[in-house]
Amino acid sequence: MADDLSLHAHLIGRQGSRADLNTPVLVLDVDALDRNIAAMAATAARHGVALRPHAKTHKSVDIARRQIAAGAVGVCCAKIGEAEALAGGGIAGILITSPVAAPRAIERLAKLAAHADGLIAVVDHPDVAARIDAALAAEDARLDVLIDIDPGIARTGVASPEAAVALARTIAALPRLALRGVQFYCGSQQHIADHAERAAAIAERTRYLESVIAALAGAGFASGIVSGSGTGTHRIDMDLGVFTEYQAGSYVFMDKQYLDCDLTGDGACPFEVALGVDARVVSANHERLVTIDAGFKALSTDGGVAVVRRGAPESAQFAFMGDEHAALVAPGIGAMLAPGDPVTLTVPHCDPTVNLYDHYHVVSGDTLVAIWPVSARGRAR
Repeated sequence: MADDLSLHAHLIGRQGSRADLNTPVLVLDVDALDRNIAAMAATAARHGVALRPHAKTHKSVDIARRQIAAGAVGVCCAKIGEAEALAGGGIAGILITSPVAAPRAIERLAKLAAHADGLIAVVDHPDVAARIDAALAAEDARLDVLIDIDPGIARTGVASPEAAVALARTIAALPRLALRGVQFYCGSQQHIADHAERAAAIAERTRYLESVIAALAGAGFASGIVSGSGTGTHRIDMDLGVFTEYQAGSYVFMDKQYLDCDLTGDGACPFEVALGVDARVVSANHERLVTIDAGFKALSTDGGVAVVRRGAPESAQFAFMGDEHAALVAPGIGAMLAPGDPVTLTVPHCDPTVNLYDHYHVVSGDTLVAIWPVSARGRAR
């Protein structure tokens, strides 16, 4: 079977071996990755806040270990399946950021709570809190929880300060749950391209968050943990000073969606592009167009299209041409590139692109140095 390890393990450590990778392939620049991890850790430390980066971005035990070694207090996971995979790899301090509500999922959460160090989950409904408490009793386990607060998109979270207080009272009456604080993630604001517009939107939402925290405090429930923020808003949130920990995730890789945003207000990007998809030209029979071997199965489609990082003119326009192929279009490109030539693409949206692959091909310069599994690939339940 031609899987990643059988195809490429023999290339590890061989100088220039990136050029021999079968494509399309998910490539991770480990030096840029480590610089990104260090940069975010240093920024959080300067502002006196904890960092619990979101592992839904990378789904990787290896990357989570590097983040924790750099100072993170743990990682976030979107689903119970992701948490099981990372906890199984020895990662502690996991926060599950989506409500766990299905009966079997609650059973799995209770089992995980019995042995996963520092596990936290969010809740947004009194009935679900009671079901989790009952499942914990069956496992003789306990669980720290955060109240998930709806930031205004009606996806998950309690919908008002009054609902937050009512849920806090329910949790306080349940013997196996311990309320530690709140979660407030403004996902729809992360990709507002203009910094001033994004800052105004986050300031307005933060005032609402403060009203919920105040209502909880007035009812006797202090929010020791206020968890949220993201790559797009972390600098703004640090200035506002309400969050005690940040969930930013995509900073480790950077993708086109975040590269299109002014993260700092001065146009400078504090993070490097560490993730890419390496592809190859498979057909070059037209003056203005070549075809590469990376289509819908190689790149997510929810964040626009990929952009050329190297191997072709940066001005070349990318266009999907089906499941297996895409076109690069530019004047004279058919004469510049030949079948077999390599091209590196910056991905449109890193999280779902990563989920298309079994492994990261980890490079330093142009040498393959490791192959890491995407530990939680497909763990969406």
